[in-house]
Amino acid sequence: QVQLVESGGGLVQPGGSLRLSCAASGRTFNSYGMGWFRQAPGKEREFVAAISRSGGHTYYGDSVKGRFTISRDRAENMMYLQMNNLKPEDTAVYYCAATLLAGSSLRQRDYAYWGQGTQVTVSS
Repeated sequence: QVQLVESGGGLVQPGGSLRLSCAASGRTFNSYGMGWFRQAPGKEREFVAAISRSGGHTYYGDSVKGRFTISRDRAENMMYLQMNNLKPEDTAVYYCAATLLAGSSLRQRDYAYWGQGTQVTVSS
């Protein structure tokens, strides 16, 4: 089992950057593929990015490709989401999640563990 805690959210102007962090507790962090999802007000939660267990493979939702970068530090049990050129439509609660699938997944139902979320607001 793994516990996940997100941090790094906040208010940023359009065009700005933020770096989200996901801290994982437990010795088995490196056994999990990891992902980021987000949920905007009035909308369903959607896939943002995922990274494989090894960190060697990454995947992105179409709306964030070229702007967001997912990474993980296996030694520190951390996962990150670097978000650049932020847009108002990126405003959402961002969740990190863990899956037992080595290659990670784009599907929410494949993720067994979720953090509580961190709010990102992009506004001038």
